[in-house]
Amino acid sequence: MSVAAASRTDAGPATDGAAFRERLERAAAEVDAPDVVLAVSRAGRRTTVGGGSGPQPQGTPREQRQYELGSLSKTFTVLLLAGLARDGVLALDDPLAEHLPDLPLPHPYAREITLRHLATHTSGLPRVPRELVAGALLRPYTNGYAGYDTARLLRAFAGARTRHAPGSRWHYSNLGIALLGPVLERATGTDYGTLLRDRVLTPLGLTRTTVGPPIPGDGPAATGYRGDGRTPLPPTDMAAFTAAGGVRAVPGDLLTYAEAHLSPGGSALEAALRDVQVPQLRRGYGRRHTHTLTWYQHPAPGGPLLFHAGATFGQQTFLGYHPATGTAVAGLATRHDRRCRVVTTSYALLYELCGDPA
Repeated sequence: MSVAAASRTDAGPATDGAAFRERLERAAAEVDAPDVVLAVSRAGRRTTVGGGSGPQPQGTPREQRQYELGSLSKTFTVLLLAGLARDGVLALDDPLAEHLPDLPLPHPYAREITLRHLATHTSGLPRVPRELVAGALLRPYTNGYAGYDTARLLRAFAGARTRHAPGSRWHYSNLGIALLGPVLERATGTDYGTLLRDRVLTPLGLTRTTVGPPIPGDGPAATGYRGDGRTPLPPTDMAAFTAAGGVRAVPGDLLTYAEAHLSPGGSALEAALRDVQVPQLRRGYGRRHTHTLTWYQHPAPGGPLLFHAGATFGQQTFLGYHPATGTAVAGLATRHDRRCRVVTTSYALLYELCGDPA
């Protein structure tokens, strides 16, 4: 795998010019994908390297292309939710049914689900609607979300049986986060894409972050590949699941986004940025791992690290940050396969840097 450094690196104790760049190059070489980008911010100093098994893209380098964020998009949606809650437009503990008043809900637990339950994956709703499961198993690279409109999403919710009482257990649910899309739209009278742009992306200066499939003017987009690393895939259209997985961004914007969480002070979203980092529940083996309103939180040297990963049919992403050292790591790759290792490599790099004073 070839790796080419491609961004500025300011000298500092833990980002020591060429030595630190080489450190990132070694980490990037562990990722098996046609296109790979690792980007690190430490106390505002940034280093970005790009590489991969495929040829260097013509024109725009890997580091300046937009990547599909998959489930990392959920953190944007929940930050939007937290901001609207701070503004009094809605409340985190509002029952979901209050925002969908015309929807018949025959299953009793459905009326107990709150917006907080959706955000924290404690609603009890299934991961995806039942009718999407068979297609995902039989045709793993066929996008079952494309064409899945809001009306169908709401029907799926109305017919879904919860796995447990809302708030009693953690169970990851794309369906749950997707429902925040129509809820936020109805509460504000504004479509999700415009709402996210005006209330999150623009205030945070995320100028190369957009919603939905690429359109003219978005700039070059990275191409995803099947698990073989050779077969290209079309851009992913998440349709009614956009709130759960339809955001795209360049690596630099992901660092800006993480830096806003590391230093919320003075931001127009300061209160919301702090709210989404407050622990909500414990989960995992021995209940050692914590979930905030939207981020996974793990113990690390000097204090906890927070992170989220995402994947579409042909791309994978990771974003994590460590408040104690002011460190953020973003990893992006154009291959959806366990052997890709972009998530495990990025997490390991962040954890390593947690114990390396900036």
